[in-house]
Amino acid sequence: MDTTPRVTFFHSPQSRSAGTRALLEELGADYDLHVLNLKAGEQRGPAYLAVNPMGKVPAIHHGGALVTEQPAVFIYLADLYPAAKLAPPLGDPLRGPYLRWLVFYGSCFEPAVTDRSMQREPAPPSTCGYGDYDTMLKTLTEQLEKGPYLLGDTFSAADVLWGTALNWTTMFKLVPELPVIRAYIDRVLARPAMQRAAAKDAELLATQTA
Repeated sequence: MDTTPRVTFFHSPQSRSAGTRALLEELGADYDLHVLNLKAGEQRGPAYLAVNPMGKVPAIHHGGALVTEQPAVFIYLADLYPAAKLAPPLGDPLRGPYLRWLVFYGSCFEPAVTDRSMQREPAPPSTCGYGDYDTMLKTLTEQLEKGPYLLGDTFSAADVLWGTALNWTTMFKLVPELPVIRAYIDRVLARPAMQRAAAKDAELLATQTA
């Protein structure tokens, strides 16, 4: 009898947690899905604020561990299922670059894109930990040009995160649809697990809007 604790995944379609659902599909993970209706404000209810006081998805619960913040969720899940080989292990030369790009998403990409969406200037370089939008984008596109994935020929959880993030941000014109970005998005989204996750979320969204 399998006594391994199951992952509980707090999720809502058409949100950042779509990337986590895609990762769970890539990992072949068996998990319990806890759905939140963001339009109904369920993420701001007392029950979910007890899980994540920020009122954001994704979040996961596994055994005694509660994990929020998307890069942390990705790191945790990819390490939890090593057989899927989506996370270079400690000692692998790719482990450092892998962590770099997962953290770069939350520490540089998200705040720079927020600046762009709000049409505001970043703080002065000496006080701005994430730099500026143009430098962030140049750093990212130069890495993508080395392709086909962020770690070269090795597909990882970082690509699940970035493929889904760039798909949304190009859709809303927050990131330019440069050829290297479009080709990378298409490459990631063509994977069967990514398509399964998208189909499941489409069904879930249909039930929420019915």
